[in-house]
Amino acid sequence: MNILLAEDDLALGELITHLLKKKGDFHVDWVTQGKDAYEYAINSYYDVIVLDWMMPELSGVDVCRNLRKGGYSRAILMLTAKDAVSDRVTGLDAGADDYLVKPFEFDELLARLRALLRRNYAPILEERVAIKDLVLNRTNYTVQQGEKEIQLTPREFQLFDLLVQNKGRVLTRDLILDRVWGYEKDVSPKIVDATVKLIRKKLEFFRKEEVIQSIRGVGYKIED
Repeated sequence: MNILLAEDDLALGELITHLLKKKGDFHVDWVTQGKDAYEYAINSYYDVIVLDWMMPELSGVDVCRNLRKGGYSRAILMLTAKDAVSDRVTGLDAGADDYLVKPFEFDELLARLRALLRRNYAPILEERVAIKDLVLNRTNYTVQQGEKEIQLTPREFQLFDLLVQNKGRVLTRDLILDRVWGYEKDVSPKIVDATVKLIRKKLEFFRKEEVIQSIRGVGYKIED
């Protein structure tokens, strides 16, 4: 993943750059000036741009706004110590895709970057998809069988849809946790099991609770 980091706090910038590179799958370009961030962004390819709000000469908000005006479509994450609702609105209205308030845990930054990357490459999915004799409706989070219908919560539907999109593949609990719950804090892998149990309970209405198969010690799958 190619990351452009614009952060004028030298200690923080150096730390973020070091930790991302240590992960092994990140290439990081680090700049400390807003104008440099803008030039790098329009002249190079980045999966995600991480912009500090307060930078000399050209703020992160100004950089973000100028990029969006020019048609820039890649993901932008704003870093800032400003945590008022009005500040968040300003950043998002300028075109930021996400917003992280300082101080933050590195793991949360990492999770948000991965979430933005998935969003960048998310495939365009059909509104309705069939699995066996069930039909998933991605518009209203329902599962149908003929005239019968059940309603899933958004989280239940995300998990079920993830399994459907990966029919025939075993998905680990950790992968499901990352894809469905993303950067949320204090979430245990046990919540995956609990959510699958709730989905199966609802699928009993169709006598289809066995659609989601448990792979002991690993995770879950739906057979193709």
